[in-house]
Amino acid sequence: MSDSVEVKVPDIGDFKDVPIIEVLVKVGDTVQAEDSLITLESDKATMDVPSPVSGVVTELKVKVGDKVAEGSVVAMISAAAADAPAKVPAGTQSAGTTAVPVASAPIPLSPSPSPAEGRGQATTAPATATFAGKVDLECEMLVLGAGPGGYSAAFRAADLGMKTLIVERYATLGGVCMNVGCIPSKALLHVAAVIDEAHHMAETGIGFAAPVVDIDKLRMHKEKVIGKLTGGLTGMAKARKVEVVRGYGHFLDAWHLEVETMTGDAQEKTGERKVVRFQKCIIAAGSAAVHLPFIPRDPRIVDSTGALELRFVPKKMLVIGGGIIGLEMATVYSTLGARVDVVEMLDGLMQGPDRDLVKVWEKQNAKRFDKVMLKTKTVAVEAREDGLWVRFEGEQAPADAQCYDMILQSAGRVPNGRKIGADKAGVVVNERGFIPVDSQMRTNVPHIQAIGDIVGQPMLAHKAVHEAHVAAEAAAGQKSHFDATVIPGVAYTHPEVAWVGVGEDEAKQAGRKVSSAKFPWAASGRAIANGAEYGFTKLVFDDSDGNGAHRVIGGSIVGPNAGDMIGEVALAIEMGADAVDIGKTIHPHPTLGETIGMAAEVAHGSCTDLPPMRRK
Repeated sequence: MSDSVEVKVPDIGDFKDVPIIEVLVKVGDTVQAEDSLITLESDKATMDVPSPVSGVVTELKVKVGDKVAEGSVVAMISAAAADAPAKVPAGTQSAGTTAVPVASAPIPLSPSPSPAEGRGQATTAPATATFAGKVDLECEMLVLGAGPGGYSAAFRAADLGMKTLIVERYATLGGVCMNVGCIPSKALLHVAAVIDEAHHMAETGIGFAAPVVDIDKLRMHKEKVIGKLTGGLTGMAKARKVEVVRGYGHFLDAWHLEVETMTGDAQEKTGERKVVRFQKCIIAAGSAAVHLPFIPRDPRIVDSTGALELRFVPKKMLVIGGGIIGLEMATVYSTLGARVDVVEMLDGLMQGPDRDLVKVWEKQNAKRFDKVMLKTKTVAVEAREDGLWVRFEGEQAPADAQCYDMILQSAGRVPNGRKIGADKAGVVVNERGFIPVDSQMRTNVPHIQAIGDIVGQPMLAHKAVHEAHVAAEAAAGQKSHFDATVIPGVAYTHPEVAWVGVGEDEAKQAGRKVSSAKFPWAASGRAIANGAEYGFTKLVFDDSDGNGAHRVIGGSIVGPNAGDMIGEVALAIEMGADAVDIGKTIHPHPTLGETIGMAAEVAHGSCTDLPPMRRK
């Protein structure tokens, strides 16, 4: 006997009309539970919709390019009765397990006011396991993962008086962000910016010889930057008496974690295992780069981590995915001398900010790329001795296979929720690998919290750090809640693109009444002096009553140092400021930052740095 099961899009937070970029199965395929069926793409991340059961695909209800939302039916699967999903009533255990006493009953997950995706989902809790073996270490607070969220949570917990232990797989603290992500990429982007700026100086009468790239020395520079920061973290951990255990951690039950210890830069497992008993835990296990299943394993095919290793500078490079991470790496490699193609399944690059900002970026980077193939997908990659041969399909796909020396996969990241044995601790993990939490970052198991990439979008370090402080403070009994109104995003490309809050495009699509005010940097003395008159600053205001600019609800900037300035707009939104509040705040002159104040002046009609506005 078999049951027909509807496969629906799970809770994807505030995202609506999310495009399908890949259908991974066809009618008649046999799938296992948790196999990915389709892939969705939002800003900076892809989202796989898995099969809830093992069975045979009997019907596909969507295709590439369709847009879906939570609850959309994407497929039908004929599942054997034994494989049909069964709900486990709360408080019961599966055969062979025993309930473990907890500090309090599992808590329901109420929706959080945070804009982060993944919170507040009601899901049946798995039955917990029981561990009764030898314990090697004990602590009050265990933090699993030492990225920006993890080490911030550990340090805050220690500052609040808890005996704290960190489990981390890297040889140094800092996680993906500091070791193989945010920090090394910014070190290389700075180098690229200096090279680009030196080239621009020729227009001012100052000429430099063509740069000579010593790839080994550049790699050493990047490692030196990483070392300064990670070394500082090591010192701060010692000062706080935070113990660090290196290895992969997975739960044995709700009170014990087993660590497979590791050594060396290549993360070799030693074969030794240690068991840690904890009273409280904060999961900060992060996310991993997506590896597209049809792409072979080859040292010339890299993800963002591999790209940052700077093994060599290719003559010709393909970037799969036109999101922020891919475009940042494309900026670095093109400046170092590579010719770069970009392929993107959607109709535009850099999803997230308003299209008027992206158009400015595209114009400034037109010479950086040989081809930008939109509405096009990669369908096959063949690794040969003479190169990586790639075939494409779509509106802008070349007819013949193209040869590349390096391919960067930047198709997003997926959370590590299903890699840590969370089910043994009774912690709910949703269909996509995210762990639902409440506004105090608590999972359904009260003494276990989760933060960062693993709890939902956006997958950003600065979000994780704020969540970390909330989690540690809540664990210490304080009334801390994650209630951020907005979380800014930045593309650290050249030029930078930064945005926060409600975008103008987003508001129009939602039918929300807003007004916007834009200050062009062509009227900024500092921007002109810096050769950045192409940029602009835009503010978005609530206009629900139709009477003009009121409370600011969004803003965006394109141009040099945009990421350094967007924090002011975020603060204005959090404080409920209006155009007068921002415009009447005296900004230093001449600066790029004063364009925020001038955009506010445009909104309330008092700007004297632009031609007079027409009276309405």
